[in-house]
Amino acid sequence: MLYKFKSKATGDLIMLEPQGKHILKLIGKEPGAKGIILPNEMLAAIDALNVAVVKEELAIQSGKDASKDEREDEAAASTAEGPRAISLKQRVVPFIDMLRRAHAEDKEVVWGV
Repeated sequence: MLYKFKSKATGDLIMLEPQGKHILKLIGKEPGAKGIILPNEMLAAIDALNVAVVKEELAIQSGKDASKDEREDEAAASTAEGPRAISLKQRVVPFIDMLRRAHAEDKEVVWGV
């Protein structure tokens, strides 16, 4: 399954299921087949994503192990060839941009519709 995020303020953003689910969990949304992020929820979602990026970077720098949920999400995002080579920061930058632009135009972001 793919997650196709849409907004009238931006172009579409497509993610594979494991990465889409992970990002939705980070912002407190149920990773279902359909959903919506309202403009009044977007700033909190952006903050949550930025916090998750900082936590990942700190964990990498300190060599500490990630939490159990983060390890499970990473395992789901891994490919058969090896561990995920793309950092969370790289994954969320386009999504954060979409949220910022949609928030600025007071438009929602939807998926699965």
